[in-house]
Amino acid sequence: MSQGHHQGFWTKYIFSTDHKMVARQFLLLALGMAVFGGFYAFLIRWQMAFPNQPAPFFGPVTPDKYNVIITMHGTIMLFFVGMPLLNAFPSNFLVPLMIGARDMAFPRLNMASFWMTVVAAILLMSSFFVPGGPAAAGWTGYAPLSASSEYTGVKIGAVLWLLSLAFVFISSSLGGINYLVTVVTMRAKGMSYSRIPLTVWFLLAAAFTFFLAAGPVLAGAFMLLMDNVFGTGFFLPFKGGEPLLWQHLFWFFGHPEVYVLFFPTLGFCLDIIAVFARKPIFGKKLIIGSTIAAIALSFVVWAHHMFVTGMNPTLVTPFAITTILISVPFAIIYVCMFMSLKGGSIRLEPPMIWVLGFLATFLVGGLTGIFLGAAGADIYLHATYFVIAHFHYTFFPSVFFGGYAAINYWYPKMFGRMLNKTAAILHFVLTFIFFNCTFWPLFIVGMGGMVRRIADPSFYPQFAIFSHLNVFATISAMCLISSQTIFLWNFFYSMKNGKKAELNPYESNTLEWLAQSPPPHGNWGPKLPVVTGDPYEYSQPGEASDWKSQSSYKGDAIHG
Repeated sequence: MSQGHHQGFWTKYIFSTDHKMVARQFLLLALGMAVFGGFYAFLIRWQMAFPNQPAPFFGPVTPDKYNVIITMHGTIMLFFVGMPLLNAFPSNFLVPLMIGARDMAFPRLNMASFWMTVVAAILLMSSFFVPGGPAAAGWTGYAPLSASSEYTGVKIGAVLWLLSLAFVFISSSLGGINYLVTVVTMRAKGMSYSRIPLTVWFLLAAAFTFFLAAGPVLAGAFMLLMDNVFGTGFFLPFKGGEPLLWQHLFWFFGHPEVYVLFFPTLGFCLDIIAVFARKPIFGKKLIIGSTIAAIALSFVVWAHHMFVTGMNPTLVTPFAITTILISVPFAIIYVCMFMSLKGGSIRLEPPMIWVLGFLATFLVGGLTGIFLGAAGADIYLHATYFVIAHFHYTFFPSVFFGGYAAINYWYPKMFGRMLNKTAAILHFVLTFIFFNCTFWPLFIVGMGGMVRRIADPSFYPQFAIFSHLNVFATISAMCLISSQTIFLWNFFYSMKNGKKAELNPYESNTLEWLAQSPPPHGNWGPKLPVVTGDPYEYSQPGEASDWKSQSSYKGDAIHG
């Protein structure tokens, strides 16, 4: 396909099969849904700081509404912001370009995966307009709260929530198959597996992990749907069902899902470190081996989410051991990242700053997870805000610090323009400060015993001593959410008014920087690039330049 390929409006912008347009669609969907997710986060924090006072733009946060807010915030941020931003968007945009392909192996399936996600988002948001309101059993959908019965009637909101998740999971599974097939069958000549950039490796690791983990939770969702629609009793105790079965099925998926969101960020960070430290990646094979070990271990740790359910102590010990063990491969990857920085000629451009912010914040999340993996400590901390703080110190750095690093780095390739550097740095500084001011106090209130999943903290007089910390965290959260407007302005303003980007502004080795910015339909000219080197040949002895592209392909050849 050549640059002269012409398309109409609908086929180019709406029902596009071009992987780059599908990537932009996923990105815009994630940014749009993040507005809703962020608003619900604001409502949660408002209620914790100012209980029973009407929230701006919303009104009173009653217990029923609070449960809905918790459910929608978690569902949106995990499945409609995190997954599109870290999996669908970068996989669609980067995989074909970084392996020297023209498009995905199955372009129409690629388009379908996006529109299935749109349908899922519509189903989720439409639940606000049905009798009984949206799902209100938490983002984990714990039974029996999420199941209908003859006593409660059919919970239409719960049904729509389940259907929404089913569409998301099927969409992500189809997308994962597409990414795997594309890398296996469509790599450019000379692109051996050892020459694939780590971003692609980690995107494949995320797709493969999700593909293995999605089956049980899809089966559980179908069973819960049967309970809600047809009156079965898989999860209803008075019908002989077992509510904890849902927790087992959900967390068997839920814990690998954490790594589905984490793996892409590791890939982004490693590639960005190599470029801005001007050094080869330290221990590349060790990193890939550690990733494989982490994937395997991720499927035998799920029950540490269930230490407080009355689990037999005989089962607690092996799950505690595997939970601690899974920190080892990630510690190895972390050490390799720091070793890749050591002695480098580090350039503190915005993408690199976001990477350093990720390394600092995620480290807190990883270390605090060790406490929750130990059953004795978890029994005390599990139902407290310590878990909320830990989770957000893993989720937020992965999705937002990692996502912003990727967007800042590949924005010139996506749109042919540079983001405003001053705005990008200001956005990072404010986000870093207000993120820590929002969630660090929650470790303190959690260790002090303040329980989560409560709609009215004023009901518990013993929590009054934490009121000043809750107010501080809420004001910080409001500032954190507000500071994201800097990014939104920079993102959309720079599309038309940003400085025109050079073909390879960061002097990177990987193939995507050889294509035009933005790449045309089909990515390359009449001939595909031929790979002749490793993606991390930086600062090689005897070379005149400190970088060496993977291919000698000439970018202007696409005009041919």
